[in-house]
This record gives sequence, C-alpha cells and structure tokens, in this order.
Amino acid sequence: MPLDPQVAAYLASLPTEDSPTLPIEELRRQNRLAGLVSGGEPIPLAQVHDRVIAGPGVDIPIRIYRPTADEATLPALLYFHGGGWVLGTIDTHDNVCRALAKHTPCVVISVDYRLAPEHKYPAAIEDAEAALLWTIEHAGELHIDALRLAVGGDSAGGNVAAALTLIAREKGYPRLAAQLLIYPVTDHYSSNHASYAELATGYGLTRKDMQWFWDQYLTTPEDGNQPYAAPLRASDLSQLPPALVVIPEYDPLRDEGRLYAQRLSESNVPTKLLPYAGMIHSFFRMNGIFERTAQAQKEVATELHTLLYSQE
Repeated sequence: MPLDPQVAAYLASLPTEDSPTLPIEELRRQNRLAGLVSGGEPIPLAQVHDRVIAGPGVDIPIRIYRPTADEATLPALLYFHGGGWVLGTIDTHDNVCRALAKHTPCVVISVDYRLAPEHKYPAAIEDAEAALLWTIEHAGELHIDALRLAVGGDSAGGNVAAALTLIAREKGYPRLAAQLLIYPVTDHYSSNHASYAELATGYGLTRKDMQWFWDQYLTTPEDGNQPYAAPLRASDLSQLPPALVVIPEYDPLRDEGRLYAQRLSESNVPTKLLPYAGMIHSFFRMNGIFERTAQAQKEVATELHTLLYSQE
C-alpha cells in the first residue's frame, strides 16, 4: 500500500540523505534530542527508576518500568534499544518501554549497553548477557517471574536480542519465554536482500546508513559472518523462544527480518510475523509523530501478553 500520509509528510521534512559525517558525539546528541521529541509525552506508569548493574568490567545503566504500584509478581521483558549499535539510549526509547510495560502488562528492563565504535562487537552482546543473568539472579527482588522472561529490541537492539537467545540456548540458561524482534537487523549488509535495493534511499534509514553502522560495529567485515553478529547466518535456529517479528513495509531491513521469521518457523519455533503496511523503520518509537505508533504498540503488547501469560 502507499506510505501512511503521516509517514510521507515526515519523510518530506527530512534533510537530504547522506552517510553520517558529524563526529560521533554530535550524532549522539542530535539523535537523543530527536528521539525525545519523536517519542512524545511520556506515558504515565506506576513506577520507573534507574539503577546501575555490574557488567563485564563495566557498569551498565538500566531503567526498570513497572506498571503496578504493588509488588505482585509479573512477567518481564529485557529490552535493548535501537540505533545501529552506535546511537540510541534508554531515553530515546523510553516511551516504547512505557507502552510495553503498561499494555502487556509486564516489568520492562531497558539496558543501556555499550556503543560502537568505542566498544565494538561483541561488547553490546556481552552487556546483554550480563543483564540477562543479573535479571534472573534478581528476579525475587524485582518481583518478576524468571520463568516468564522475554527479551526484545528494535533494529540493532533486535539484533542483540536475537543473538542473546542463541547464547541462552547454547549456554543452557533458563529457557526464555519469548523474543520480540522489532524490525531487527539479522544479516550483514553485504547480503543481497531485495529490500536493500528497493528501499535503498528515501525512507529514512538508507542502505548507506546500514553500511556505516556495520562498519562502526565490526572490527573486520568477516565478523559479519558470525551468528551472534548476524543471527540469520546461524546454522541452527531450533529450540529458541517463541518469536514476534515486526516488519514495516518500507524498511530496507524488511526482507532479512521476514526471512529470519521464516527460518524460525521452519525450525519449529512458534513465530508470528506482524507486518505494518505503509510504515517505515523506527516508526515503533515515534509516538509524537505517527498516530499508528500507539496502536502498533498496543497490538504488539497484546501478542506479547499471550506468550507471557499463557504460561501461568
């Protein structure tokens, strides 16, 4: 279908596309400000607080969202923000976490993992693994049910979440209840996915952007063959948690996300593909710009509720 009218107006307002040329810190500053504006007014929630946990030689900031004021035991979602492994913070994705916490309902733990290029692959995944183990260890303190723990993220955060499910399976960690992959990066940009050519420019995220992000994240292009970097390249996707995969129609990552969902399903992993016609990459965090964002967040939360609460 055609672009959503609000999406078309948003794209028309963007400056001329080009690969990032500003210093990393300036890009991050601008991205954070833009994210705060596009995220809209914070969705009210009973409890939100920040803390710091121990990571692999570093401290990892996290933000914990709780939809209730009581201490009832709830399912939980460990969430990783997008931003090409270079940009993004727990602030830029605050309303995504608020919405999922409120509408699922569940506790959401948002992880501010280390960013590239200062911290290249696999630093983000190492932080994710540390956050997962910390969450399991502190489930009682957090009043969450460790048997109903999901992982999720958008874009590069979806990549980190998908990699984390592979790590959890291979290391024998407690089985995860679900994985929520929102327009995830699942393959290295060198692959010949049709959507990279069809949607290379003109839709916000470009093919050149993705090439630049990958170049910041990886030490060598060969790292892009590693399953933890590009989960689509894993030889075995069986025995992974049930998956929800969100795919916007006008996203250069569309085909690799769709193919990942297909491979999960073929590996007997219960998988539901959630397509969003007329939408673009990053739409899921733009409450302040697109009316359909809030609707999509509620729809995804409903699906996540089914996975997390069916285990009661």
